Formats: sequence, C-alpha cells, structure tokens
Amino acid sequence: MIARLYKTFLVALLLLIQIPISASANSPTMTVMSRNIYLGADVGTAMKLLPDFPAAAQFMWDQVKHNDFRKRAPKLAAELASAKPDLVGIQEATVWYCKKDLWSSRVTVFDYLQLLTDATKSTGVGYSVAKARGVEAFNPGYSISAIPYLTKVTDPELFPSIFKEKTAYCGFTIGDAILVRDDRASDIRQVGNTEYEASYSIVPTLMTIYRGYTWVDIKESDGVVRVVSTHLESIFDKDKTPNSVLQAQQLVTDLKSVRMPLVVLGDFNADYRDPRASSAPNPGEQPVVGKACPTPGERSCNAYWIMLDSGFTNLSPDAEDPKNFSWGATDLLNGPDPKRDTVARTFGNENGFTDRLDYVFGRNGVTTQSSRIIGNTWPSGESIWDCGTQRCFATDHAGVVATFSIPTSAMQVDPPLPTHTRFPLGLWNSLGLIILGFIGWRTIRWWRS
Repeated sequence: MIARLYKTFLVALLLLIQIPISASANSPTMTVMSRNIYLGADVGTAMKLLPDFPAAAQFMWDQVKHNDFRKRAPKLAAELASAKPDLVGIQEATVWYCKKDLWSSRVTVFDYLQLLTDATKSTGVGYSVAKARGVEAFNPGYSISAIPYLTKVTDPELFPSIFKEKTAYCGFTIGDAILVRDDRASDIRQVGNTEYEASYSIVPTLMTIYRGYTWVDIKESDGVVRVVSTHLESIFDKDKTPNSVLQAQQLVTDLKSVRMPLVVLGDFNADYRDPRASSAPNPGEQPVVGKACPTPGERSCNAYWIMLDSGFTNLSPDAEDPKNFSWGATDLLNGPDPKRDTVARTFGNENGFTDRLDYVFGRNGVTTQSSRIIGNTWPSGESIWDCGTQRCFATDHAGVVATFSIPTSAMQVDPPLPTHTRFPLGLWNSLGLIILGFIGWRTIRWWRS
C-alpha cells in the first residue's frame, strides 16, 4: 500500500513539474514562417571576378534583372496568403540603389520589402514590417556602396528613364526583417535590432559583411512571445572557425536570460553534417574540416547543433530527413542546380536540394503543432513563375512554416535583448578616409592657387 501511494505521489509530482514547461491542449497557438528571399545574384561568383569591380558589378546587376523580384514578389505573397503566418522572418531583404555620378543622390531601384508587402495587400492577407515605439524590425546588415567607376553598371532598358543615361553606379543594402500580418500589427509590444561582433571582410573598407538579428515581442492571448529572425554568415575560411558558429554562440549568449516563450528562426547556414569530411559529397560547398574544426559533424563547429545544445528544440521539420532540405536552386532560379541535382537524389531529395539551412527553433515551453517545407518543388508549385521561356523558383531557398503551442503559464515579459553596434570606422575605413581627406585637401589647395 505504501509503495503504491509512493508511486502515485511521484507520478503526480512529475506532472506538476511538467505543467509550467508544457503546453496544454487548450494553449494558444502561433504560426511563423522563415523565408530567405534571395538578393537576386550570386555574390560568390561575383567575388571570383575581383579585382575587376565593374565586371563583378555588371554580373550581379544582370542576374538581379533576370531574377526580377517584381515578378517573384507576388508568388511569395501567395505563399503568405496560403499559410497565413502571424510573423514572417525575412532574410536577404534587399534594397538595390543607383546614382548617376559622385555628386548625385542615390535612387532606390528595387526595394524588396516594399515590393513584397505591396504584393501581399493584393492577396487580401496583408503584411507590413513589424514596428513598435518608432522602431522597425529591420536590421540592415551590410551594404555595398555605389562607387563611381568601381560599381559602374550598364542598363539601356531601365537607366535612361531614371538617369537620362545608360550607365549608373549601383550598390545594395541587405538585411533581416520581421513582417507581421496586418490584423496582428497592434499586438507588437517591443522591437529591437542588433549586430554580431563577428564579421567577414572580403575587401577591407569596401566590402565587410556584417550580420545580426531582429526581434519582436508579440502579444498572444494573455501572454507575450519573443520571436527572433537572423541570417548567419555563409562564407568561411577552411582552417578557421566559421563565422556562423561565432555568431550562433553570441546569439545563444544574448538569449540565455530570456524566460518568456522564445522562437528563433532564419537561415543559419548550417547543415547537421557540417563541417564535412574533405572526401564527403558537398555540392553546396558547406564548411569542411580544418585546423579549428578537425572532426566531421563536430557539434561545437555547427550553428544548428549549437542551438540544440543550448536548450532549443527544432520546431521545424526533421533536419536530418533529406526530403526537408531547403537549399539547392540555381543562381538564376531556373530549377535545381544541375551540379547538385544528381547528388541530391542520392541523398534522397527529389527536388535537387542538397542542404538544410533554414530552421525554426523554440524554447521555454513552446511545442510544435505542425510544420512543413514550402516552395521546394519545380517546375510546378505555388511559388513558380515564368522567367522567359523557363520556369523559376521564387527564391533559391525553400521556406519553413511552423505552428507551435504557447504555455498559458508563461506570462513573463523579459527586458529588451542586448544591443550590439558595429564600430562605424575600422582601421581600413579610417585609413581610407584619411587618404580621401588628403586628396581633397590637396585638390582644394590646387584650386585656390
């Protein structure tokens, strides 16, 4: 009898312990989506053209024109109208701008967020950039400036109507954003943006890649949920710890004190197999073993495992199931990358996708109700559009949708996340300004004499 009572007491105690961290059947739910919308050009291929900067700039502009976001945006908007997520984490939210000459103001040519949100209004399920207290959920990330001669672009179709010339100097700003469905806009309570300390310099002064994250607190029933969207670095050096790892480490440190329901989504540029053995199939050119990360699949050298090992759960589809891989389209979006398609099929993915990079993670009592991969089928699917005589993906990534339950017991609202700001002038930036200042000073003295 005593043993039975003791067993009953233990079961009851375990149930009581689990109540605060588990969602009940009557718990409220929320749906989120992570979508990398693709800046429109392959930066890696453009980098191979350096130091011929005009050639690299022209290459990227030609790809952007081909991958016309004005045509892609309605397809992405249709996805949103179908899934109706409360919040959408957008990666590679890009503004392409150009200027006629050194002295002229820059003109926005393509604003992806504006084009996308405008397209959603036409579907009847509108979205806008989340904002609260005058702050928008947009972290601008990095920019490539429009620099005379270096980023000269020729576009006889578009530029004459803007600049009265066929050429201009073009650049872009790329970053992360969170969209909120218009009927939920008033539920946004806090918004913040921050930077990662780890950055990647391709060309000092001219091209340093900054990454960061944006976050919102959104009211849901009687509680508040914190949602973070990020895009970790894709470029890596073989014998060094990938910046995606350093950035993931900072992210979990920034989030370690959060006690309210927490969801983190985005493009983590990490597949569960990374870093790959040098001999392993790796058509997506993901990180490989080296001096800093000598063991294949080393968890401490992989942003995906860093998230799980810090207490998060994967709310999105199984990352190790090849059917759920999320990256593998061509640079021109006209189907699966032929170089990767065959390998993808040997992995078990029929869509030509070879790697899983996009996730939704949760902590503090949120539990998955359902999840799916979207936008990964070709040549048919709700996201496919006509690109000339071919059929194209809406972006080079598949998207992730997750619906999760929120524990009714978790009503805590935490303080804002830490704010990290990049130092505006590094060594090379300072030297560049000094040189420009000297040239300017000499020019003024010559003119006055």
